[in-house]
This record gives sequence, C-alpha cells and structure tokens, in this order.
Amino acid sequence: MIRVLIADDQAMVRQGFGALLAAQPDLLVVGDAADGAAAVAASRRLDPDVVLMDVRMPVMDGLEATRRLLTPGAAVRVLILTTFDLDDYVYEALRAGASGFLLKDAPAADLVHAVRVVAAGEALLAPSVTRRLIAEFASRPRSRQPRPTALNGLTPRETEVLRLIARGRSNQEIAAELVVAEQTVKTHVGRILAKLGLRDRAQAVVFAYESGLVAAGE
Repeated sequence: MIRVLIADDQAMVRQGFGALLAAQPDLLVVGDAADGAAAVAASRRLDPDVVLMDVRMPVMDGLEATRRLLTPGAAVRVLILTTFDLDDYVYEALRAGASGFLLKDAPAADLVHAVRVVAAGEALLAPSVTRRLIAEFASRPRSRQPRPTALNGLTPRETEVLRLIARGRSNQEIAAELVVAEQTVKTHVGRILAKLGLRDRAQAVVFAYESGLVAAGE
C-alpha cells in the first residue's frame, strides 16, 4: 500500500482528493493537513510515502514545508499541487526536492498515476514543467562557478544521458536517440543519481543546469 498525506488549506480539496485516492486498491490516505506546519508535523508522525503538497497555505507555505521534509536521508516524496502553472513555484518546488508538479485541475486519472509514479521513486515532470524550468535558467546569467567535481565521476555515456534528461527526454526517448535498450537507460539514470547524490530526475534536471553542464537554448 502507498501511504498518502494530503496538505491543502481548502477542506473541499482535501476531502475530494482523499475520496478519489482512497477508492484505489493500492492507496491509503493516512491523514491530511490544512497548512504547511501541520503537514510537516503530520508527516513525521504518520510516515507517509507521498505527501500531496499545496503551495499556497497559511502558517507555512508548501515550499518551506517541502524543504523541511526533504532533509538528507528522508524517504518521503513530495508531489506539489497548485492551481498555478505559470508562476515562480515550479523551479523553487523542484529545487526544494519535490519529485513532481501537478495542476489541481488535472484529470483524476492523472493524479492517481502521479502518486504511483512518485511513490515508485520516479519523477513526474510534464513537458510544460520542463519548459518552465528551462525558461527559468534562460532568464539567468550564465553561471561562472567552477564545474562541480562530482561530474568528473560520470562516464561519457552517463554525462550524455544527464544532458538528455535535462532537455526533458523520457527514458524511452533517450533509448531511441542513443540506440540502446530502455533498461540500459534506466541503469544509467540510477548510476547518475547515485554518483551525484540526487533523489530523482527532477533534481537531476536542476543540477544539470545549475552546474553549467547544460545551458538553456542549447
């Protein structure tokens, strides 16, 4: 069973999402919270696998709550929920360690799928989110910081895969472009995350741009 905590300041949203997820045979809603501080406390008490986290909440917003939950070694995954798709929260949420980003008006099947994907340790980055992330970096001056030494531990093929991840390619698309099996790509992705100390491909995208490995527009 995938244990889920719902954090949103609107009671109707919590109840609606709760009913939808509870109807799934493999999902268990263990609790909810009306603000970020309560979400952090509830998560530590209830030990969910996934937290559905609204961004705009009183007391503590979802971004700060995500930062507090996703400390090094934390097993919980955060899926950001919001009604806003063209705001500054996308980049900050992913940078805080969130594994995915989903609009509240997404179809019910998309929400259920998103919870399962994130719980499995994958990242949920829709093409629109990836484009938003790239646009964020395109608006910034090119980093003049030295190349992180961690990149030196990647093989040439792993570096190539990381660049493709940063450009929003799926495992299937990477496999087709490199003419290798999809399982081979999954193996490369796992090694990249382990070597760089990253949680998932969402953080890999952020790392690739912040390190200067990939520049927006390339």
